[in-house]
Amino acid sequence: MVELQTAQLDTVFHALGDATRRKMLRELVKGEKTVGQLAEPFSMSLAAASKHIKALEGAGLIRREVRGRTHMCRLEPGPLASAHEWLGFYERFWNQRLDILEQILREENSRNPKIPKEQTDE
Repeated sequence: MVELQTAQLDTVFHALGDATRRKMLRELVKGEKTVGQLAEPFSMSLAAASKHIKALEGAGLIRREVRGRTHMCRLEPGPLASAHEWLGFYERFWNQRLDILEQILREENSRNPKIPKEQTDE
């Protein structure tokens, strides 16, 4: 990956590293929300919510639009797609490892078949 993309991915993963921000993103999947609406489920001040929103904005995960005195936020899925692509590389690695584990377990089971429960009861 290009070095510029690495810096953006660092910012995205940092933003996603906080449970509050992940929940805010989940809410934005449903549609636009005001800063107040995003803050409400967390019983936090608008200032605290704004800090989380700035982290999400900095990562490019949301867009904030000012309409009069209201700040509307909406999801920007592009950076999530980049993060998913990056994780996909490692998904192949883990799938290979899990396939090997499955094969080992199947071989072990075929060598040591379990005795049905009815045969062990005396």
